[in-house]
Amino acid sequence: MTFFEAENVSKNYAGHTALDHVSINVKEQSIFGLLGPNGAGKTTLIRIINQIIGPDTGELRIKGEKLNPDHIAQIGYLPEERGLYKKMKVGEQAMYLARLKGLSKQDAYSRLKKWFEKFEIENWWGKKVEELSKGMAQKVQFIVTVVHEPSLLIFDEPFSGFDPINAELLKQEILKLKDKGATIIFSTHNMSSVEELCDNIALIDKAKVILDGEMQSIKQEYKSNAYELKVRDLQKDINEILPSSFNLKKIRALNNCQSFVVELPGNVTSNELLSQVMPHAQVSSFEEILPTMNEIFIRKVTEAGRSK
Repeated sequence: MTFFEAENVSKNYAGHTALDHVSINVKEQSIFGLLGPNGAGKTTLIRIINQIIGPDTGELRIKGEKLNPDHIAQIGYLPEERGLYKKMKVGEQAMYLARLKGLSKQDAYSRLKKWFEKFEIENWWGKKVEELSKGMAQKVQFIVTVVHEPSLLIFDEPFSGFDPINAELLKQEILKLKDKGATIIFSTHNMSSVEELCDNIALIDKAKVILDGEMQSIKQEYKSNAYELKVRDLQKDINEILPSSFNLKKIRALNNCQSFVVELPGNVTSNELLSQVMPHAQVSSFEEILPTMNEIFIRKVTEAGRSK
C-alpha cells in the first residue's frame, strides 16, 4: 500500500531547475532510499515534503490525501545540518522540542527519559548542548525527531559523524521504528547503509529521477552474469579448463583453496561453468555476484552525464 507519493514535482530557482517532474512512490512501513550526488535535488524534495517550500508544479499525497499543513504533525525530520541551541540545557531543549510536537509535559518527559536511557546519555540531561560531543548531540537530535512517534520519518545523512558502534545502534533503532509501523525516507551517500536498510530506492541526478524501484530487483537487472567459484584440489590450470569466452576476472589463493571470479557470456549459464570445472576440482563454494548499490550509483550517474 502506498503511504507517500510525489507526482511530477518541479521546482525552479532563478533559472536553475532543482526538480524536473520528479515522481516517487513510498510504500507504507518501508524504508525508501532517496539517493543522488550533491546538488541533484534531494534536499529540495525533502524541504517540499516538510512544507518548508512549495513546488512550482506537481502534487504530493499522504495516504491519497493532498499534502497539507495538518500532515506536519505526522512527520519527523532529521536534517543533515543539525540545529540544537548550544547554550540551552539538553533536557530543557529536548522537552521544548517535544512539546512543540504536541506532547503533554508528562508524556514528553516520560518518552524522553526512556530514549535517553536507551542511548546511555541520561547523565547529560542537565548539561548544556555545547558540552556534548558531536555524536552525543546527534543522538539528542535523533531522539527529538522520533519522540512524537510520527508515521513518516525523513532522515538526511543520519549516520554522519557517528563511530561504527553508534551508527549500528542507530540503524537498529531505525529498523525497530519501521517494524512498529513507521514509513521512512532515508537520504544518504553511504551506499552500504542503503544495502542494509532500504527496501526501495530512487536515484535523482540533475533534478530528474534516473532510476527507481525495488532494490533487489534493480541489483538483478544490473548484474553482469558473474560468479565467484571456490575450489580445492585443482588438477589443471584454470585457464586451460575454461573456454576463452569465459572472462576470468580475479584469481586468489586461499590456503589450499583457490577462488575465481568469472564473468560468463550472456548465453552461457552457471551450470555450464560448473560442468567445465567439476571434473578437475572439488567445488567448495559457488555464488552469483550481484553489483553493489555503489557500483550501480556510479554507473547510472556516469551514463546520465554522458547522455547530456
